[in-house]
Parts: sequence; structure tokens; C-alpha cells
Amino acid sequence: MQRATHATLQALSAELVDLGLTTSEMNALANLADGRGRTVSELGAAVGTRPTTLTSVLDRLERRGHITRGTRSGDRRAVLIELTSSGQVAATTIRQAMADLEHRALGGLPDDAIAHLRAALQALTEVPS
Repeated sequence: MQRATHATLQALSAELVDLGLTTSEMNALANLADGRGRTVSELGAAVGTRPTTLTSVLDRLERRGHITRGTRSGDRRAVLIELTSSGQVAATTIRQAMADLEHRALGGLPDDAIAHLRAALQALTEVPS
């Protein structure tokens, strides 16, 4: 699993080098690509990091103009992270690169093997910490 993660991140970094983003920044943007704003806690859970660790990633993305931080309607304490137009372009590019990489890596496998792999990966994301 560690080698697959490392190889995947290397391939994405090489393919997306022109974006000038770290893998952590790419991960955050990819998780926001659907256009739905998320709180720092929600985004932290999605990217697999603590909100305190995520803060520096969000600081860099905000400085680059890819995200904005605001408040959630009805809860001024919750910081809502949303993509800007440049962030949406970057996020879409990242998600497409991920889909292309997945297609290249898994394209030769039978559909049922891919379905089992996706189920196993989903189960790994749901393991309690």
C-alpha cells in the first residue's frame, strides 16, 4: 500500500508539476473539486489529516488565490473552505489527472477486479483511527 501511494503521488506530481502545488495541496483541492464548500474539520477528514496540520496547506492555497475562507451560514465559528475560479480550474485538472492515472494503471484489469479493488480501498478509508 505504501509503495502504491508513493508511486501514485510521484506520478501525479510529475504530471502536474506546472501547477506548482505540493501533494497535500493537490489532495485538498481534489477533495473540493465537486464545488461543495467544507469546514476545515470536514476537509481534514476527507484528506486524512488533522485540522491543525491542514491549516498551513490552506494558508498556501489561499495565498495563491485557489480558496477562500468564510463562515458557514448559521454557525459563525465554523470556517468554510470554498474554491475560487482558479481553484476550480486547478481542482478539475487534478481530478482529471487522477482519473487518467487510474485508467492507465487499471485499464488492463477485468471489471470485477477493479470493483473489488475499489471496495477494498473504500474499506481502508473507513477504518477507525
